[in-house]
Amino acid sequence: MRNFSNELTDAQLERLAILSEEMGEAQQVIGKIIRHGYASYNPMLEQPSRSNREELARELGHVHFAIDTLVIFNDDVDSDKVSLSYVEKEKSIKQWLHYQEPPR
Repeated sequence: MRNFSNELTDAQLERLAILSEEMGEAQQVIGKIIRHGYASYNPMLEQPSRSNREELARELGHVHFAIDTLVIFNDDVDSDKVSLSYVEKEKSIKQWLHYQEPPR
């Protein structure tokens, strides 16, 4: 029987795992904001130190770092394709916005 091989190096797998984890943590904070608002905080902490808004900024920074690790520092993903996709999304999202001005 043949073993499954995704042909990823251990380093590539680790970078993807970090991105996945950080995106999941950002999603959790987004859920808390939707349910409780930006100003709320985790009441389970003995001394809450950050609001949900501050937690989101923290987790988005972590996601940004994980993306840069894949795209900029290691070339796992083509940065030109990422940039092109960004521009395409910027244009295509306009039709779906209801409560805010479209970007640019």
